Amino acid sequence: MLKAFQDLLINRFSFLKEPPLLLAVSGGLDSMVLTDLCLKSGLNIALAHCNFKLRNQESDGDEDFIKNFAQTNHLEVFTTHFETESFATTTKQSIQMAARQLRYEWFETLKNQHGFEYILTAHHADDNLETTLINLSRGTGLEGLTGIPELNGFIVRPLLKFSREDIHDFATFHNLSWREDSSNISTKYVRNNLRHTIIPLLKNLNPSFIESFQKTQNHLKDTQSILEDYMLEIEDKVIESIDENQIIYNIDKILSLNNPKAYVYQLLNAYNFTDWTQITALLEAQSGKQISSSTHRLLKNRSHLILTPLSDFSKDSISIHASDTFVSIPNQPFDLKLEIQTFIGPTSKDVLYLDFELLQFPLRLSHWNPGDYFYPSGMNGKKKLSKYFKDEKFSLIDKENTVIIYSGNAVIWIVGKRADKRFMATTSSTKILKLSINNAHS
Repeated sequence: MLKAFQDLLINRFSFLKEPPLLLAVSGGLDSMVLTDLCLKSGLNIALAHCNFKLRNQESDGDEDFIKNFAQTNHLEVFTTHFETESFATTTKQSIQMAARQLRYEWFETLKNQHGFEYILTAHHADDNLETTLINLSRGTGLEGLTGIPELNGFIVRPLLKFSREDIHDFATFHNLSWREDSSNISTKYVRNNLRHTIIPLLKNLNPSFIESFQKTQNHLKDTQSILEDYMLEIEDKVIESIDENQIIYNIDKILSLNNPKAYVYQLLNAYNFTDWTQITALLEAQSGKQISSSTHRLLKNRSHLILTPLSDFSKDSISIHASDTFVSIPNQPFDLKLEIQTFIGPTSKDVLYLDFELLQFPLRLSHWNPGDYFYPSGMNGKKKLSKYFKDEKFSLIDKENTVIIYSGNAVIWIVGKRADKRFMATTSSTKILKLSINNAHS
């Protein structure tokens, strides 16, 4: 196995030979074999161990084992403790998913703080089979059947070609020490049930089942690669615009495709949607209908679908004081610059000149509220913001992303759009506040 691992380093993972690497180690068989292989191959490694505090003294024993191993082998080691059950309850996740989120977030923090280029985990062929069967049992597409990726950003899984049997044989031959996790014996977890009940039956039916499974996955990955190339052409056809905040799809062009539902799945499956029946129905729905995933929202807006990330833009106001020269606006593609001057310069939709004496400080920057109205520049009378948005054909997303500057409760500026004429500077103004949009984030 050592020779096969080192061949992989040469042929597939040559980028691991020089840089500092962080190994995720539990103390179990798989991670201790990966550590031994890396040491024997001369890789520049440090260890990271999570104590999830789920098995009391056993968890503490795993941590002590890793610390002693690191000291004996002169390796840098990082350890941390998590209140996993409490976190799972708070975030409404399973224990397994909560532990996964906690450890990967911590690994990334270590990577950024200490300059590690890659994080190695000890997932192997049997793990890959279990993951694929879990995905299959829950319903999945082609991507779910291709299993765990060997390389996913800075996460590398160099043992995916090896079976659990290969790893166990290597460990016993080299007299390696490891810790047994008692929770792996329980069949109350889906993965353990597959591991101890279903997969042994499959291997009894076909002793070469793992090898056959890997061949099938390789074929599926080849097919997925072809599909991804073809979907680039489809995206060019159906996407009207794309930026960091939204993707706009042309519904008519999607409907002109053979089997639109299949194409919609391929276009959107990376954004964590699950109810594809509802999403397909959205193509024919009334304008304004929307569906959300855990990370994104899909809105029907006339003849388009608009995909946006779920925003955490705070509903709280930002105060703008008379002494401010710069205001940063969270989760917006611009900042605000403030200057006091005695003249009116060139105007545009991104620049506004206000009569300083008419303003009530601190000004307030916020989202609009139902019932708000203003006196639009260049027009007679007042107008509700809701009516202005409708006339300007703002989508729901446009309205949610619009920010307003208020003096007291009076609208001064629909930022970047339209000003209220009551506060605009004139030739008789003696002190002028210039507000300008600085597109620093774009």
